[in-house]
Amino acid sequence: MIVKQILAMKAGPQQIVMVRPDDRVAKAVELLAARRIGAVVVSADGATPDGILSERDIVREVANGGEILSRSISDLMTSKVSTCRLGDDALQVLERMTEGRFRHMPVVDESGKMLGVVSIGDVVFARLKELGLEKEALTGMIMGA
Repeated sequence: MIVKQILAMKAGPQQIVMVRPDDRVAKAVELLAARRIGAVVVSADGATPDGILSERDIVREVANGGEILSRSISDLMTSKVSTCRLGDDALQVLERMTEGRFRHMPVVDESGKMLGVVSIGDVVFARLKELGLEKEALTGMIMGA
């Protein structure tokens, strides 16, 4: 399965939840809670990813103490963002996420423009669906269907 198929399987229209680097962390926290998501893409131009801010980034800073809600998102975001393309293989994306210990990856086109975001949950769900189809096909072959 490829990333394009994973995006197509996601419910509803593809909406990328974004914040700007100069927005306050409070805005990101509100979006994360309201949308029940684990990360927001950080983008100054609304088209290309400059970073990503996840629940983990926020929790890490809370553990260090101090008030973080009024700080800029750019202070907490992960600026080295791994991206993938529509034609990338789901297993390779899953491996990159696992090795890098992150759970969200922006999908970009050749020019770096964002097309969507896949989470590790999206990729695992797609892989399980793919394995189920393979199982059905093998069962059908064995049973002579």
